[in-house]
Amino acid sequence: MNRTLALASALAVGLLTPFGMAQTPDAQAPAAAAPPAAVAPVAVPAKIAIIEFEQAAAATNEGQRSLQDLQKRYEPKKAQLEALASEIDTLTKQLQAAPASMADSEKASRQRTIETKQKQYQLDGEDAQTSYGADLQESIGKVAQKMGPLVIKYVQQNGFTMLLDNTGQQGGVNLLWTQAGTDISQAVVDAYNASSGVAAPVPSAPSAMRPRPSSTTTPKPTAPATAKPAAK
Repeated sequence: MNRTLALASALAVGLLTPFGMAQTPDAQAPAAAAPPAAVAPVAVPAKIAIIEFEQAAAATNEGQRSLQDLQKRYEPKKAQLEALASEIDTLTKQLQAAPASMADSEKASRQRTIETKQKQYQLDGEDAQTSYGADLQESIGKVAQKMGPLVIKYVQQNGFTMLLDNTGQQGGVNLLWTQAGTDISQAVVDAYNASSGVAAPVPSAPSAMRPRPSSTTTPKPTAPATAKPAAK
């Protein structure tokens, strides 16, 4: 998330204040005054904090409630996709069990109907997955925006000199090694929950966007966007 990298950069700039910089000469000082003796720069001990920003926002009570509300909003779409998958499954089994005496034209007609519904299933699933992803990003983004100032306050109060986001997104920080105890994600989640006053949500059912047709002859996506039409 770009805002988290900017947050880390701003924090690093704010906390890593340069030491030993020459002071601006006083305008009233005599011109012949000798320059002050050079002061050796003071090394600032590094104390780096690691956070998985998006995961932390989603792990808060408020984030979990937002996820549950989002899943409830997509329950009708899930039911619609499951009904369509079941219909494809039934039609496929009926075609497979058709007597040999069935006219070729009838078989071809039924096969076209199945293929049409399979395409509809795939397109509807992809649209639903895209819409769900956008709504998910918006929901968690709202929590992340409110969590940002708390993260700044936490790292400042605990003497950290730099904050790195270990979300793992493309272009983000690549964490190769860190000492135990520097990941502040859970501490930030706990602090946010305490300040927000939002109670933990009641555990809910699995994700609403995982329809699963019953037959091996019909599409079996792990998510609507990955749906594949059944082989002819």
